[in-house]
Amino acid sequence: MPGTTSTSSSNSQPPTTYSGRSVFGQAPTFDLETFSNRDFVVKDFVESLSDSAVPPNRKSGPANQTNAFDPKPFIRTFENALNRMVEISADLEHRENELSAAVRRAEAQHGRAMQATKSELDEAMAKFERLDTSLSGNDHNSVSRTVKIGQRLEELDRQRIRAQDTKFLIQCWLEVSERGELFMLEDIRRQGGGEGKVRCANIARQLMKISQRLDPQSWPQVNGAPVHVNGVNGGPNAIQKKRPRHNTRELIEKFSETLEKDLLKSFDEFYRRENFDGMHECAKVLYDFNSGASVIGAFVNQHQFFIDRSQLITEEVGGDPESWERLADPDAQAPGVEPSLQALIEEVKVVVQEESAIIKRAFPYAEQVMTKFLQRVFQQSIQQRLEMVLEKANTISSLAFLRSLQAARSAISTLVDDLKMHGLIETPEPASPQITMVLDQQFDDLFVPYFAGSTYIEREKRNLEELYSSLLFKFTIFHSRRRKAPTTLMKSLAKSGSEMLASARDAYVERLDSSDLAPAQKKMLLRIAGLKDAENAKAQTEIEVSTEDGILSTTNTKRMLKWLAEAVGRGLELNGGNETARDVSALLHILISNMAEIYLETALDAANDLAASQETVTKSEPDLSYVPTLKPAITIMHLLSTFIHTVLLPLASSSISVRKEMTRSTTQTLENLENKVNNILQHTIDVILNWTSRLLATQKKTDFRPRDDPGSVQTTYTELLQTPTCQNVYTFLSRLHPLFLTSVTPGPNLTAFLTELALGFRALLFAHFQKFPVNAAGGIMVTKDLTKYIEVLRTWELGEEFEQGGGGLEAVMEIGHLFVVGPEALRERVRGLKEKGVWEASVLRGIVGRREDVGSVGVQSVLGML
Repeated sequence: MPGTTSTSSSNSQPPTTYSGRSVFGQAPTFDLETFSNRDFVVKDFVESLSDSAVPPNRKSGPANQTNAFDPKPFIRTFENALNRMVEISADLEHRENELSAAVRRAEAQHGRAMQATKSELDEAMAKFERLDTSLSGNDHNSVSRTVKIGQRLEELDRQRIRAQDTKFLIQCWLEVSERGELFMLEDIRRQGGGEGKVRCANIARQLMKISQRLDPQSWPQVNGAPVHVNGVNGGPNAIQKKRPRHNTRELIEKFSETLEKDLLKSFDEFYRRENFDGMHECAKVLYDFNSGASVIGAFVNQHQFFIDRSQLITEEVGGDPESWERLADPDAQAPGVEPSLQALIEEVKVVVQEESAIIKRAFPYAEQVMTKFLQRVFQQSIQQRLEMVLEKANTISSLAFLRSLQAARSAISTLVDDLKMHGLIETPEPASPQITMVLDQQFDDLFVPYFAGSTYIEREKRNLEELYSSLLFKFTIFHSRRRKAPTTLMKSLAKSGSEMLASARDAYVERLDSSDLAPAQKKMLLRIAGLKDAENAKAQTEIEVSTEDGILSTTNTKRMLKWLAEAVGRGLELNGGNETARDVSALLHILISNMAEIYLETALDAANDLAASQETVTKSEPDLSYVPTLKPAITIMHLLSTFIHTVLLPLASSSISVRKEMTRSTTQTLENLENKVNNILQHTIDVILNWTSRLLATQKKTDFRPRDDPGSVQTTYTELLQTPTCQNVYTFLSRLHPLFLTSVTPGPNLTAFLTELALGFRALLFAHFQKFPVNAAGGIMVTKDLTKYIEVLRTWELGEEFEQGGGGLEAVMEIGHLFVVGPEALRERVRGLKEKGVWEASVLRGIVGRREDVGSVGVQSVLGML
């Protein structure tokens, strides 16, 4: 075979390099790095070995040359490669063994080092425990010595610092007293830094005390005599010292002022640059210098919020005229807080919350600064704007003032609550007790002038009296004209009511003529009173009033109660507390005085007078036009009673005596009104029965004794349904029921009234039919008349008293039967009526005695039974 393949070392040429003289290709060379390379691919490696096994002459031979496959080059190549790989593997194993041995040696060395370190640590711990035991164990002498040593060292350190400070203080005093200079302090001040300035402030304060003691001539004299301080001047044992050549007080004060101005200037510059650390340092120094009064004043007084607000304080309170009009209108909903005050409150909320964060970061005594800031905000900005708003509202009307006061207090109260919840310098926690107390105090101080004593409730009373007087003005005018001079005892007793109306009217006219009444309020009161101008109010004879002005109105009553309810609610919100019972009692007095006495009693007295005057009417049908007054009167009484018991009396529970007095006054008033209503109803019953009696008196004696002659007038009556008298009574009574249904609320009151009226009417019928003789034909007419009367009574709502008192409607019908039936049947009917006890014997005897056949044996026997 041709030459053999030689083995190459790791430094041989790459596989692509061949020997030009070799017949076969040179085997590729490789080492461990070949297999460690990241780009190593087994397939490529095998292909390179295969390519190197093919001789070059075979690769470049003719294309048509056919050579047989020779495996020997491949075998030799792969054998060489395998041998090389075995060598590499052996080399790698050798290197691995060396590294493993080195690792074992390193681990053994590390273990020895750790053991030595552990021994040293244990020894150190043992020493420390022995030391600790000696200091805090049972060896009290050692402990005492250690503590004494520590205390002595601390004392020596304090003495050293005190000695240094004393030395420096003496040097400064000698400098200022002998040379009139403070260069040493100036040097410390110019060096800057918070500690240096704090030291300057402390030394300046101590120098001031030394000057007062050693240089009293520099200080002002008392009553022209020199100041004596601890025997320095005067006294037998006084040591005369040489007076310093310079005024030390002025020099120290000048330096202090310079230091203070310097600190304030630095504080202001830090504030503008939002350097909170610098602000905190300056504030700390100034606090040690003069308790922080100057820096707090500078921070608060120069705040942009107060500067801007001081320019706006001269602005007048504006607002929409329509809003002010609605504020003064008692029937309109209050528009709320005045816009400028509301804007200020919202701005205060934002500014205080923002500044609280700055104060917290800039001042070590943030709570003190926050207190001053809040006091300035409330006492200057809010209070001034509040006073302007209330002054403006007071020029509108009393109601406008009260509503503005309520709205402002509610808005400011909400502001205070929001600030408390925000926490300010304690955010996100709620405000501290100190800040909470400051906020509450400032809030209370704002409204003290408006709630001192009885100031507030007097305003409410005056406002309600003005509104009520306006609303009832035409009503009082109408009824004052109706009143005449008293001519009887009863009218003399009623004169007090007339005088009360006159006094109320005169008070209202005098109030309208008052100069302290605002034009807007006067206009509103005149509108409520239904007048055009105040001159008409003065000239009472020129005021046009109609019947409607003198009639009770539930609408006006509801307006009065609504106004009072608003006053009560406002009082609870603004002035609630220990005085609530007293205030409610005062409002109750106004309500009773106006609604019960002036309004209800006046209307009921007018109705009672008219009802009493109708009892003597003989020529015409009585005037019952006063009856419709009863329904609104009863409704108003119910509203009044409900309002007092539901709203006012519960609010007086805190004072038993006041509640008892209010209950007594309410009960007395309602009983008085109920008695007046009952008197009117009783008069009405008397008027109706009197007129009914007069109508019955027109009955002819021959109406129930018609003749049998054909064509006679009595015979014609029997052909009619009822007699003319019955028809008149029926017509009169038929008109009453619809009238009372619309005048008295259906219920027990109406039933009792109609029952009493029906009982009276039945008594009139019993007496009426005992006056006229009745024959057989007349008995039919009696039956017809009674049927008509019963027809009227059946339409009335009658109570059980009517049925129990005389047998009801059937008993009335029995009157006709007693005239119609024969003697035998009459005996049975009388016996049945007597057994039932429906009628008295005298009534039966009187009716039976009017029969035409009363002289017969049968009728006489019946009379004998009675």
